[in-house]
Amino acid sequence: MIRVALPAHLRALARVSSEVKLDVDGPATQRSVLDALEARFPMLRGTIRDQQTQVRRPYVRFFACARDLSHDIPDAPLPAAIASGAEPLLVVGAMAGG
Repeated sequence: MIRVALPAHLRALARVSSEVKLDVDGPATQRSVLDALEARFPMLRGTIRDQQTQVRRPYVRFFACARDLSHDIPDAPLPAAIASGAEPLLVVGAMAGG
């Protein structure tokens, strides 16, 4: 079971009040977690990654185990603590501006 912590606006869109728990087929990767997330919550399609290219949106970041995974390739294995459910995958809306 993979745990995913979403930012408040995506939790509201998905109508969940806390982190989401997902069953992921195969190895735990960014792609497999996002596929499972979008399958369970279709209203999130296109909010985290582009629907056509599957590329992460510019102001969305992924963190796990005190590491920024945002620029990792989508099929890279996630840390073991994420795959085991010990730690959540954090989806964070980045801030910009000055």
